[in-house]
Amino acid sequence: MHHWVASPCERPRYSLHRANGCSGSHQRIFKAVPRPKKKVDAAATAKLLVVLLAFAWGLNWIAAAVALRELTPWSLRVAGSGIGAALLFSAAVITGHKMRVPRGEYVHVMVAGFLNVSGFQILSGFAQLSGATTRAIIITYSMPIWTTVLSWLFLGERLNTVRWLAFALCVVGVTILVWPLFATGFPPFVFYSLGCALSWAVATVYIKWAKVTIEPLANAAWQLLFGLIFITAGSFIVEGYPHLWPIQNETILAVLFVGLFGVGLAHFLWWSIVGRLPAITASLGSLLVPVIGVSASAIMLGERLTLPDIIGFAMIFAAAACVLLRPNVRHDEMPE
Repeated sequence: MHHWVASPCERPRYSLHRANGCSGSHQRIFKAVPRPKKKVDAAATAKLLVVLLAFAWGLNWIAAAVALRELTPWSLRVAGSGIGAALLFSAAVITGHKMRVPRGEYVHVMVAGFLNVSGFQILSGFAQLSGATTRAIIITYSMPIWTTVLSWLFLGERLNTVRWLAFALCVVGVTILVWPLFATGFPPFVFYSLGCALSWAVATVYIKWAKVTIEPLANAAWQLLFGLIFITAGSFIVEGYPHLWPIQNETILAVLFVGLFGVGLAHFLWWSIVGRLPAITASLGSLLVPVIGVSASAIMLGERLTLPDIIGFAMIFAAAACVLLRPNVRHDEMPE
């Protein structure tokens, strides 16, 4: 009977043992050691975080809709961004992440914060005020497609067959969704929702173009802080100081959910997931958000989906899946 023998250079994950006290001139037999479970456990934990993230961002739209019954978009976003920024900076410090912004990158992070945080959040608030939350979510989540198109135009990235198909699906889906609504005039929520998608897409492409080297979590935290500054300034210009009191208990809970879960916790989860999982698995969290958001809107807000809504949602969802689920591509966008 023959025994399989490996040299010391082979199979490094095995433990080395001498057989029966033999000298170094004799053969060395290796004994298999079970593979550590740390990596497996970390991946399983990250997949659970994907689901938690999807619920945090998906239900964030519902909480915002509840808060907007009593607050203006400006006041809601001042409170939500403030709570979220404080939570994210605290989490970064506690977990030992470096928060230093490399020299020359403050301007880039500030521009991204203006678009990614203040632009997106204010436009999404007005989108929900002027139209159904379900439709606002559906159009807003066309942002991966616009990111792809802008990357082609400004970064020189190739637009292959799958990307062209995604773009076509997105355009047709948005058209089917909004065309029946034009019978009563131009619906403002379409402008605001597309503004949300484009503001996020432009910020993503800008960050890629600027080639920033700041750590992802620090980038998110500073963007939230700069976004909070812009939102607060806009609030004072447009409507004076934020009107956050007196408000009902239901509104207080909604604002806390937006700040703690929809902004702070969700951003922290996203950057934790991006570092632990392949891009495709992490991106599934992005695709779950509109599904949960639309479903929760129908259940909790009593919004009914029409046939054009369903067809448009299906086509935009398929388009986003084509873009996000490409192999060997890393996505650092944070779709709220």
